Order: sequence, then C-alpha cells, then structure tokens
Amino acid sequence: MLDYKEIVVTNRHLCGGDFMVQMDQVARRQPWAVLLREKDLVPEDYRKLARQVDKICGAHHVTMIPHGQPVQGFRQVHMPCALASERIAAAYEMSVSVHSVDEARRAQAMGARFLIAGHIFATACKAGKPGRGLDFLRDVCVSVTIPVFAIGGITEKNAAACVAAGASGICRMSHWMELS
Repeated sequence: MLDYKEIVVTNRHLCGGDFMVQMDQVARRQPWAVLLREKDLVPEDYRKLARQVDKICGAHHVTMIPHGQPVQGFRQVHMPCALASERIAAAYEMSVSVHSVDEARRAQAMGARFLIAGHIFATACKAGKPGRGLDFLRDVCVSVTIPVFAIGGITEKNAAACVAAGASGICRMSHWMELS
C-alpha cells in the first residue's frame, strides 16, 4: 500500500496498444487521479476523449482531470502556470504546474488547489534538461500551504525521497502508459 498519492499523467503516444484498454488497466489500479495531458488534440477531439476516459475512470472511482483547458461538465482542471488565472480558479477546482518557487506562490494566490512541481529528476520527456532536484522540490513545498506533487523522472526507487522532501504525492507518465 502506498503512503502517498499518485497521479497518472497520460500520453497516448507512449501506449503500445489501444489507449482505452490502457486507461482501463490504469484505472483498475486505483491511482489518486488521472491527468489527461493530450496536448496535440484540437479542443473538440480533446473533449470527446476526455468524456471517454472519464467514463472509464468513473467506473473505477478514479478522478479524471482535464489538462490545459477547462471542459464543460468537469469540476476540475489542471493548467500550466502561464495559463492559470483567478477566473479559472473561481469556476473550477484548479491545479497548476509550476517550475519555480515564485510560480508556486502565484498559483496558490490565484486559488490553486494543488501544484505539480517539476521536473525533479532527468526524464526522457525533457531530454537534455537536468532535473531541478529534491532541494527545488523541498523549497516549493515549504513555500506554499497547498499540496505539491512531484513530477519528472519519478520511479518507485525515488518516490519516497520526493515525499520525504515534502511532496504529498507523485506523478508518473511513462510507467503507466507503458504498463502491460
């Protein structure tokens, strides 16, 4: 049993097979939430996919959170810091991606419910860019009073170090999208 929360971040291009089958396998494992991060889709296709994934997640009592754009009918949304606003936070339970202590403080002031801070360790998703490290994560966690999730290169071997640095949980993409 995990002593921290885990958010699954999607990327359907990493799946070796059918994305919906993959999402069912993911949701059956009961992560804290699924963050639908499919940035390449046009809004209409994204909304359609969001409803399909939400149906699968809902069947397993897992929350699905739209990423990058509010979707009608969903109460939550996750935004990059540059697109987050008090207006969105007033209408949705908004969470925000942050890459600095200043962004973390701004996101909290805007009304963010939780933050995703990263990238903590080196990761293929950010090839060639070194991770910000556990000191960065610790600094973000102590600078705000809302939960912070760590993202970027998180594995079962380093997840506990993220929690020890103050994170409420972790986010992983590759692990879940390549799950068989």
